[in-house]
Amino acid sequence: MANFNLRFATIMRNTLVAMIVAVAMVSCANSARKVDVLIIGGGASGVAAGVQSARMGVDALIVEPTTWLGGMLTSAGVSAVDGNYRMPAGIFGEFRSKLEDYYGGADSLKTGWVSNVLFEPSVGNKMFHALAEAEPNLMVEYEAKPVDVEHDEDGRWHVKFERKDGKTFNVVADILIDGTELGDIAALVGVGYDLGMESRAVTGEDIAPDSARNIIQDITMVAILKDYGHDVTMAEPDGYDPSEFACTCETGLCPDPDDRSHNYSPEYMMRYGKLPNGKYMINWPFAGNDIYINLVEMSPEEREEALEEAKAKTLRYVYFLQKQLGFNNLGLADDEFPTEDLLPLMPYHRESRRIHGLARFTLNHITTPYDTPDPLYRTAIAVGDYPVDQHHLAYNGLDTLPKLSVHPIPSYGLPMGVVIPEDVDNMLVTEKSVSVSNIANGSTRLQPVVTQIGQAAGAIAALAVSNGVKPSEVNVRDVQRAILDGGGYLLPFLDVDKHDKRFKPYQRIGASGILRGEGRNVGWSNQTWLRADDSLMPGDVLDLIDFYGLNVSGEFSDMSTPLTYADAMAFIAAAAKSDVDGNKILSDYGIAPRDFNDTITRGEYALIVDAVLNPFDARDVDIKGNFVDKN
Repeated sequence: MANFNLRFATIMRNTLVAMIVAVAMVSCANSARKVDVLIIGGGASGVAAGVQSARMGVDALIVEPTTWLGGMLTSAGVSAVDGNYRMPAGIFGEFRSKLEDYYGGADSLKTGWVSNVLFEPSVGNKMFHALAEAEPNLMVEYEAKPVDVEHDEDGRWHVKFERKDGKTFNVVADILIDGTELGDIAALVGVGYDLGMESRAVTGEDIAPDSARNIIQDITMVAILKDYGHDVTMAEPDGYDPSEFACTCETGLCPDPDDRSHNYSPEYMMRYGKLPNGKYMINWPFAGNDIYINLVEMSPEEREEALEEAKAKTLRYVYFLQKQLGFNNLGLADDEFPTEDLLPLMPYHRESRRIHGLARFTLNHITTPYDTPDPLYRTAIAVGDYPVDQHHLAYNGLDTLPKLSVHPIPSYGLPMGVVIPEDVDNMLVTEKSVSVSNIANGSTRLQPVVTQIGQAAGAIAALAVSNGVKPSEVNVRDVQRAILDGGGYLLPFLDVDKHDKRFKPYQRIGASGILRGEGRNVGWSNQTWLRADDSLMPGDVLDLIDFYGLNVSGEFSDMSTPLTYADAMAFIAAAAKSDVDGNKILSDYGIAPRDFNDTITRGEYALIVDAVLNPFDARDVDIKGNFVDKN
């Protein structure tokens, strides 16, 4: 009897323990925060993704490891915007407008010669906080890092985070967005990726190297200097040798008489990154504070150790500026970064893992968008216009690399498929980790582009949640509509600004392929024009003819004569299978009526085609840009 009682007690105890464990597991699952969209990383892309998805009515959460938002624009100290000055697209444009309001107008941001938009990193951080805080559907958790990421059989994501104080919290989300600087989450969950330079045989890019190279671009630990008005020369750093920076500008120390540094006086060099309020951004590539460290696949501990050398080099360079060049009134700003060493919260990463996405964007899609096998321009969700600019001057094997410093290109539209991994569902990837070639990354890595990438990811995520589908199943045109409604660009046409009534029709016609833009490189300016004011030529309507399968054989005996209003209306009427009053449509845009024999411009034609035929909605496109039948 005693043995029976003992066995019974043991069974009951074990049963009770099992029940307690089961209840605890259920309680833990139930205590997890449930959101529609989880963004890990509050950089430029991460904030834009959170803001956009929240604006589209879903619950979004950003988890950021620091107390700052904005990533490379703020936390890394690169507070000088490169590119897109004439295309203030979407949330990037809102951020820029906030800066203009804060400093007193656009001209107040033109303090240095490297950019037309320069600002203090701490001010940029405030602007990103303001963007996030304005959205009731968006929450932000600071000073927390992911320690475990799992994907369940129903497609939901379960992520465990650890706070700075060691406490943890759990999040369950339908869609996960990697907004990290180096694509760490994508790599963690098994997304395929490339790192380094691909060969010409792989990408088909003429300027790619003959063979792959396992190197990335130089990184920089930026410094923000402040004019203190008196001598603030620091103590000489360990390992200081002025010859390390002898060719940074016209120092009188550079042994090479042909070195590019002789083009810059010390004063002119310092004005490169001059910021408002007597501050200076130190991010100088010529024997400056760029450094070659490939830390992408290092552990967090290895990265932290490796970055000590980047910090040390920047401090040596600051001392050189003070001691050798006489800028001893400039010292590390004590009112910028919340760090003990007054350096940025993170380095400036120019390159990351690049995922294997549903579409891969290369230099050929930039230079010849209409002549590639996949017409990816039809799926565009962001625009860029900065040259292909790769920093490799700190790499010892420079002579073996292609010359990719400020390589001229036309402006371009970036396709939707670059943010969607091909091998992991319900995930999107942003920042510099999108599916582009190494060379294309030399332009797509810039701040205005990555902010738009984030906005597009937010739109895709919100549509996936709202429609109960995977991101790969979201309709391309629905995303593009959301981008246009959010003040963004699909294609980089400069004919009218985004507040003009003609802007959206021009964008839709361009993304439909009914009219093709013309890319141009004008000095430092990379451009694309719809050529809206040019006369409509016979060759301009070939895509409309193809789109609608019109039979017009023999119509074009003279390809050099501009088409008349009557000619254009005849083509449009044939496609619409009804009479067309184009003048009524033009009057809605304040355009005077055209006689039948008047020539018609490409822009007028675009407005009428958009209103009458609505080709943007008439035929859907797949993720590669190919036309598909409407569901």
